[in-house]
Amino acid sequence: MSTSRRPIGIPVTIAVIMIVLLVVLIVGWVLLTVWGAYNDEDSANLYWTILPIGATFLATVLGGVIFYMVLSIKSINLTIRQANFIDSVTHELKSPIASLKLYLQTLNRLKVSAEEAAEFYDTMLKDVERLDHLINHLLEAGRLDRSRDDEAEAEEIRLDKLLIGCAESTLLLYRAPREMIQFHLEPCVMHSYHGDLDIIFRNLIDNAMKYSGNDALIEVFLRLDSQKRAVVEVSDNGPGIPKGMRRKIFGRFVRLGLELQREKPGTGLGLYIVRTLVRRLKGSVKVLDGRKGQGTRFIVTLPGARPLIGGLPSDAEQNAA
Repeated sequence: MSTSRRPIGIPVTIAVIMIVLLVVLIVGWVLLTVWGAYNDEDSANLYWTILPIGATFLATVLGGVIFYMVLSIKSINLTIRQANFIDSVTHELKSPIASLKLYLQTLNRLKVSAEEAAEFYDTMLKDVERLDHLINHLLEAGRLDRSRDDEAEAEEIRLDKLLIGCAESTLLLYRAPREMIQFHLEPCVMHSYHGDLDIIFRNLIDNAMKYSGNDALIEVFLRLDSQKRAVVEVSDNGPGIPKGMRRKIFGRFVRLGLELQREKPGTGLGLYIVRTLVRRLKGSVKVLDGRKGQGTRFIVTLPGARPLIGGLPSDAEQNAA
């Protein structure tokens, strides 16, 4: 049986039984010592002395059991998420490799028309891009714990242009029309790390495209608030995220549902990467319902932004860029 399907009820049940037994022991200890103090006046001082000592000891053991139970549950949940991650990565690697093998064998063994060959090459290119996307995701997650000593220095960045670039690369990846993403951007400049910002917003826009389907409508907003913070909002018209899962989705290896029953590819690392990098930049990220009650909005707030002085393009000009 896969670890992801293994129940955690047994260790929890054992822990609860131990907690109940310890509570009974504490209550029994208190009752017995109080009863002994009142019924044996010669030894009353001894009973009153050992009462708090025994009760404190048992209470400490009780606290230790509860703490151990919490750690065990967290460890089991992490193991489950890691098993889900392995399932996901295995599936994500195997599918495009099997597809590439099939098309290469077909081209090698059979004579196909030029049109069919062009279609095969296009499909193989998509599979290679899918593998490249997965590998980049894994590499990004692996870099999160590194210091910035070996990374590029902070630079002046046009955040509005960076958002447009992230959107265009995502549209190219999904072979989607330009009209799927609408921009409402207030041009601004940030002194920050280009690589971190690119990863953050590429992941958010990729998520929005992935889960919104063929009729996706993604909106990207950028504005400056009164505290000179850049507020970026990525909104989609997908199925949305249940409120009970909105804190959990930023954990490592977390995805909704069972890995092998999902229709959408992914590793459960994207939003973990987003949250980690946003915190590294001393910002915040939150998730809300879509603007019209449908879909999801991710709102990223980053400090240290300032308006761009000069001619500001309108929304129509940005969307036509």
